[in-house]
Amino acid sequence: MKSILENRPALKAEIEKVAEVAGYLWQKGWAERNGGNITLNITEYVDDEIKALPALAEPVAIGMHLPQLKGCYFYCKGTQKRMRDLARWPMDNGSIIRIMDDCEHYEIIADKAVMPTSEVPAHLSVHNYLLEKGSPCRASLHTHPIELIALTHNKAFLEKDVATRTLWSMIPETKAFCPRGLGIIPYELPGSVDLAEATIRELDDYDVVMWEKHGVFAVDVDIMSAFDQVDVLNKSALIYVAAKSMGFTPDGMTDEQMAEMTRAFGLPK
Repeated sequence: MKSILENRPALKAEIEKVAEVAGYLWQKGWAERNGGNITLNITEYVDDEIKALPALAEPVAIGMHLPQLKGCYFYCKGTQKRMRDLARWPMDNGSIIRIMDDCEHYEIIADKAVMPTSEVPAHLSVHNYLLEKGSPCRASLHTHPIELIALTHNKAFLEKDVATRTLWSMIPETKAFCPRGLGIIPYELPGSVDLAEATIRELDDYDVVMWEKHGVFAVDVDIMSAFDQVDVLNKSALIYVAAKSMGFTPDGMTDEQMAEMTRAFGLPK
């Protein structure tokens, strides 16, 4: 059976980006065992032949009604699949799903009947929100960046925008490339509806959301851009941790210096 990616260079390129990012996550130590998830809205690359593909397994209930996703297609990392394997074999460690017309079920259509992650309902609810508000973001990424998670073990960084202010101040690029900052969500059960709903609320103001003592959730126009935001934020966390390990608290950029950047580059915050 041929892959759905054959003779579809645009779709193949997007899945190759997913594989590349999965490799980076593993290399950075952010994707232990089967940790982390990627969900990508690929609807714009779907043609009539794909629409006619039969389901490879029985429909799966999402557990909620997501009206914005009617007729949408997604690439999803598979449950219990490892990022290090997805990096080499993306269509063996993930699958393409179609949201059914009732907006409450999905079916797997390619390449193999790889069951999506158990967190896919939470990811899909975020994509429903993104479409509802007209966002251009089509990719969602959940991963476990070590230094960012470490910050959440200090209650001071759980206060609104304390982590954002600290991370922005470490290096100018962080404010430039993550101009909406880092949202913070107090600990919630992984994969829960409460966590998904809290994430959606934070996405009103941020593109990257930190889950206390767990990991980050990022959205962007494609998966590489979502990864870039997390990578830049974690670089700032690394600088902070490096300074603390040397025995001092870094001064960081001043409020005046950051305000100057906001004006000079037309940043939202």
